[in-house]
Amino acid sequence: MIIDCDSCEVRGKACGDCVVSFLTIPVRQPEPVHMDDDQAAAVDAMVQGGLVPPLRLVPGERAS
Repeated sequence: MIIDCDSCEVRGKACGDCVVSFLTIPVRQPEPVHMDDDQAAAVDAMVQGGLVPPLRLVPGERAS
């Protein structure tokens, strides 16, 4: 999974309640965040358990 905040359609509007903002400091990443399947599953488990906010990524035109 590649999470590219630069291509997110809701960047700025939903950053404060996105797991990327929660797990990374500074909030605005200069590069996309790369997660393998195990990491994505771990984040999903934390989201389902209410420990972290969900991923709010809405890929835009720049997403590949």
